Amino acid sequence: MSDEKKCPFSGGIDRRDFLNGVAVSAASLALAREAKAQATPGTQDMPGYYPPAQHNLRGSHPGSFETAHSLRDGTFWDHAKKPEDTHPIYDLVVVGAGISGLSAAYFFKQAKPNAKILILDNHDDFGGHAKRNEYNLNGRVELLNGGTELIDSPRPYSKVAAGLLADLGIDPVKLTKECDREDTYKGLLPAIWFDKETFGEDALVVGQGRGGDEGKIPWKTFLAKCPLDAKTQADILRVQDGETDVMPGLTSDQKKDELSRMSYLVYLRDHMKCGPKALAFYQTITHDEYGTGIDAEPALDCWGFGLPGFKGLKLKPGSTNRMGNTAAGYQDNPDLPTFHFPDGNATIARSLVRKLIPGVLSGSTPEDIVTAHANYAALNKAGAPVAIRLSSTVVGVKNIGDPKNSKGVEIAYARAGNVYRVHAANCILAGWNMMIPYLCPELPEAQKDALHALVKVPLVYTGVAIRNWQSWHKLGIRNISAPGGYFTSIQLNWSVDVGGYKSPKSPDDPMLLFMVKTPVSPGLPERDQHRMGRQELLDTTFETFESKIRDQLQRMLGGGGFDEKRDILAITVNRWPHGYAYEFNPLFDDFSIPPEKRANVIGRQRFGRIAIANSDSGAAAYTDSAIDQARRAVGELLGG
Repeated sequence: MSDEKKCPFSGGIDRRDFLNGVAVSAASLALAREAKAQATPGTQDMPGYYPPAQHNLRGSHPGSFETAHSLRDGTFWDHAKKPEDTHPIYDLVVVGAGISGLSAAYFFKQAKPNAKILILDNHDDFGGHAKRNEYNLNGRVELLNGGTELIDSPRPYSKVAAGLLADLGIDPVKLTKECDREDTYKGLLPAIWFDKETFGEDALVVGQGRGGDEGKIPWKTFLAKCPLDAKTQADILRVQDGETDVMPGLTSDQKKDELSRMSYLVYLRDHMKCGPKALAFYQTITHDEYGTGIDAEPALDCWGFGLPGFKGLKLKPGSTNRMGNTAAGYQDNPDLPTFHFPDGNATIARSLVRKLIPGVLSGSTPEDIVTAHANYAALNKAGAPVAIRLSSTVVGVKNIGDPKNSKGVEIAYARAGNVYRVHAANCILAGWNMMIPYLCPELPEAQKDALHALVKVPLVYTGVAIRNWQSWHKLGIRNISAPGGYFTSIQLNWSVDVGGYKSPKSPDDPMLLFMVKTPVSPGLPERDQHRMGRQELLDTTFETFESKIRDQLQRMLGGGGFDEKRDILAITVNRWPHGYAYEFNPLFDDFSIPPEKRANVIGRQRFGRIAIANSDSGAAAYTDSAIDQARRAVGELLGG
């Protein structure tokens, strides 16, 4: 099959004129840049367009992925309209308006202040996984993260990533000191909800949480109130408080080596001697952090994250985490700065947009941007130096001429039922890895295989607006772990005051709940679990999510007077079939492969004038990785 057949958007343009415009004639290029953009009609210019305030099914919302799936399935070009050319020639087209894509545009603009940049994204909002959920409750705006939660990393931020935050005025240490309001929930404790399907009866037991979120009630006292038999209580108490060395005769390094090659499930079952009910109690404890259950998570990672069961081993600080970096676990760097904006890291995305397109968001500080209302009509102004075009799914990216000597790129995208073609001197692909082979079928086969190898971790972040939080106050709780629940983690919204944004303080105030679900298939290899989970999320309707949410909240909180019919005001299900970036796992990946030969490194290689930037490229599900990879991609294109 010819390349033209694989990429039917190519052709229909005088490529010589394009190449001459880029490589030879600066005057012609300037004229092309100033030409009025051909209309690519969408909804983002309509009055009242404001996606952060939309609810129900968000994240990968209906309309954001269907075109990409048809491209994947090989059917898109069977029915697509003939591509229409747009006139401007861009210095850079970025595919993906998440933090990595926005950072790439920012770094490129720093290097070339006069550059003309177009950013395309398939979603109806910018930010990618850094999603902002906005609610108007009793006349006041309340915020929740619909994706990336906070500034956080198991390693210190690089000079590049820390420098970008500094450019944006974001100082996590300063913000934590000034903005966190820990006294709001003073006196409230964590709780664990035992569901009847898993543990025989529904019971909300207050006073302890799983993992590092422990309360003040001794575990022995707490377990006596739980619907658990005596053996299961003894198993859990041994994990939480036991100090017996269950791996005698081994040095700390030898123990760590063993722990890196066994799952947390195996460690709890075979070394801590936990029975089935105790294993069920811990099975989902790793969902929030790793997107898998304890059957697919190395025990060493769980020690590094501070999960229970390792007191007796007396392990020395300094571990190797899933990424193969020494001294990089939370156990080793407990004082790394973190900060949660009211909308999570959507504030970082919004701050980048404000730098790139000044007319979108007012103000100049992290404090004032939290409450700033975005003017979406300003994102895509004809003739502007930088434009962000939403609801625009890229369906083809192709070097013009031999990639080794290419001086330009053609990019085709679908928007509002039409297909458009733009041209740029450079292109950065900042979406997720597994779509790239469908966009660039000319890539070497080994690179395409590597891009497909990193299966993203599916997850659901749900926001529930409730009339007040009196039931939580009456029950004396601030968060709930639900080992067997459909949602395994539920909490009151973070209490943080930033600038003019003030969190609720009284139990009589409306409140947002944050709920987490990770779809898993215990017993399968990690990648297969993620594939199964992705399909589960795509097959689950909002009505099903809503039913599960209402049922679980009623069962958990009914004892505090909660009435789901009366008290729930809005539900926002942020569904991410392609969620966290995949991090290499020693249980399933060969760590003897040199880092430079791992799938993320092979997959991110520059191809002509096309570079790749995303957190997948760093094999790390953190914002700093997305930023670092953006800087690398820009450097590959600009030679620095």
